Amino acid sequence: MSDSAHAANRVDTVVVGAGVAGLTAARLLARAGQRVAVLEARDRLGGRTWTEREGGRITDLGASWIHGIEDSPVAEAAGAFGMRTVEFTVGSFQPDSRPIAYYDPAGRRLSDEAAARFAADIHAVDDELARAIAGAAPGSSYGDAVERALAELAWDADRTERAREFLRHRSEEQYGVWIDELDAHGLDDDAVDGDEVVFPEGYDRLATHLAEGLDVRLRHTVHGVRWSREAEGGGVAVFTDRGEWIADRAVVTVPVGVLKSGDFAIEPPLPEPVAGALDRLEMNAFEKVFLRFPERFWPEGVYAFRRQGEAARWWHSWYDLTELHGEPTLLTFAAGPCAQAIRDWSDDQVIDSVLAALHELHGDRVPDPVHGQVTHWQLDPLALGSYAYMTVGSSTRDHDLLATPVGDGLLHLAGEATWTEDPATVTAALMSGHRVAERILDRTIPFAELWATEQSGDGAA
Repeated sequence: MSDSAHAANRVDTVVVGAGVAGLTAARLLARAGQRVAVLEARDRLGGRTWTEREGGRITDLGASWIHGIEDSPVAEAAGAFGMRTVEFTVGSFQPDSRPIAYYDPAGRRLSDEAAARFAADIHAVDDELARAIAGAAPGSSYGDAVERALAELAWDADRTERAREFLRHRSEEQYGVWIDELDAHGLDDDAVDGDEVVFPEGYDRLATHLAEGLDVRLRHTVHGVRWSREAEGGGVAVFTDRGEWIADRAVVTVPVGVLKSGDFAIEPPLPEPVAGALDRLEMNAFEKVFLRFPERFWPEGVYAFRRQGEAARWWHSWYDLTELHGEPTLLTFAAGPCAQAIRDWSDDQVIDSVLAALHELHGDRVPDPVHGQVTHWQLDPLALGSYAYMTVGSSTRDHDLLATPVGDGLLHLAGEATWTEDPATVTAALMSGHRVAERILDRTIPFAELWATEQSGDGAA
């Protein structure tokens, strides 16, 4: 890979963004013999797939999981690239997909029988919720559908509130948004086929492998793209802080937050249906908090523990990453209103808040952490959030509509927000980059071309 200035800024395809979507498209196009340049504003590969390596620790601050490895091209790619995985099935915020310790609003652990009854309630409300969502009128929120489902069940106030808060936490933890701001169909993709896995050596290895042999220009900030059939010398001009690039086409993979920020100009403006789809999608508020401890103090034999009640409005679920990290480690999420409220807090303030919640459950058994980390995707100008969600009034089709080719193929948008079946995931990013390459080359491309050993094209090492 090269960071130096290009001798002649003229290529067949410019790819904006060296995340998984951009690198997938670029790799397949370069293998087909195209001259491709990948322009990346960061000083690293991967975009929101970001692994920190510090003090002997490996921590995925961005994407962590493959959510379902059955028929997953990401799982196939990871296997082909020799990326080691550890099974860690989250179950899409289900109540009992793995051993979970529950604590009631007073901080007392539920008995196994009480926890089973609660899980059964959630399964019952999920069945009713599926019917409520199927019959939801356009413009209904996920919160609206939840209230209709709970009304049908007609439980007592306490039982209803426990189910309601669980579903609020699900919308926050799955999409980083308050339940009334997510469209009723915003969790339609919330299903997992097969085990889920994480990467003890870092998810960023995927981006590193995809970038091999490509002409990637790091620290090249793109601030605008002009597309026009009448453009002299090529159909697209891409403007960066290091000069202008001319190409037959551009593939833009920046996050929805950047596309909507005003700091990334597309001229002429995006036409319909792309513009409307972009308007109906928003970037979320979702941060990770990692705490590493000198010893384990939470229950043995569980992969997570959760608290119920008002005290758990922010910090309600902790996940045991000890096996992955090799030292006692808990992960929790600041999501939706919580993430918005703490966005300007220092790391120490956030960690102290989480520790206070842990002390309420485990008392003096909670030692001081030996290490803590908090992500800040909301404040990252190259992301402005972790991933996109469907606002009220959007439709699941908006993801694919966002990827509609512009100007008869001069401009393509790709990334996690542009794939309907499994948005907000690395799988969606990879699939969208693969789709763009197929559209540009006008042929079917086997996914195996991503990891085949022979290399065509003229990518610079």
